[in-house]
Amino acid sequence: MTKSEPVGQSSSDTDLAGTEVLVVVCGGIAAYKVCTVVSRLVQRGAGVMVAMTKSARKLVGPATFQSLSGRKVLTSLWRPTADYDAQHIHVTERANLCIVAPATANIIGKITAGIADDLASTLLAGVACPVLLAPAMNTAMWENPFVQSNVARLKEAGYHLVGPGEGWLACRTVGIGRMAEPDEILTAATQLLKAGRSGNSNPCVSS
Repeated sequence: MTKSEPVGQSSSDTDLAGTEVLVVVCGGIAAYKVCTVVSRLVQRGAGVMVAMTKSARKLVGPATFQSLSGRKVLTSLWRPTADYDAQHIHVTERANLCIVAPATANIIGKITAGIADDLASTLLAGVACPVLLAPAMNTAMWENPFVQSNVARLKEAGYHLVGPGEGWLACRTVGIGRMAEPDEILTAATQLLKAGRSGNSNPCVSS
């Protein structure tokens, strides 16, 4: 370690330098976990742009993600910021990866149906880079046949999934539907970003 390197950090810690990640935060209680994902991506050198749904902003304030990412947070199609063109599609054009977390049943359904009625769904309708979904919902919703049909269609279309896991849920029950932990999401995201650099567009990160 040289004098110019912060304590506990080495050159290998910035292995994601030069990559751009769009993180779409939806309205699930697990939204707070995404703060860790954004922070660690930035620490590893990635440029991170965060977009939040209206429901997500009731759970975590945009100021938190702005502080962690060092960029304005996208919250509306009608309020362009200095960090993104008024034509929202430009945000997705420069992204190397899009992470959707928590990926609620609502956003999964919108993506599958091609619905674009708010900022998050509009961004996802126009995204050209790999998309990593981190589903989070209660067990009954996850096991709903329509949700499972949507998930299957997204996998067939090339979307990547990490989780969900089994454990204690916000509805105070234990079951499947718990969002993957930040380390799991980061591992899957890193695989996709590095695969993109190497030209391998289909790494095995889906579950």
